[in-house]
Amino acid sequence: MDLGHDELTPQSRRIRLNGRLDLKGTGEIEARFASLTGSDSRNILVDMSGVDFLASIGMRLLLTNAKAKARQGGKMVLVAPKAMVWEALETAGLDTLIPIYADEAAALAGLSA
Repeated sequence: MDLGHDELTPQSRRIRLNGRLDLKGTGEIEARFASLTGSDSRNILVDMSGVDFLASIGMRLLLTNAKAKARQGGKMVLVAPKAMVWEALETAGLDTLIPIYADEAAALAGLSA
């Protein structure tokens, strides 16, 4: 699992995920992901377009960090998951807890709302 990030605005950061969010992939990025999402009150846009598979442990990673971000007064959103990943998120009910957007423009609008 690869993780990259960049600053979109002074108030928001993008985290790009590529690979499989299974047991191995989640373990590879868990500490760095938590550090990037929890270091300040910046909003987080998680680009999921490169995620090929999402297991329950990957969902736990997303949910735990989204809740931590909310406690800090920020927001975390997911962007552009592939159809299979989006379906897994919806089936687990995560779409009711973490907003999911089809593209980055919609996500940025959602973050600023």
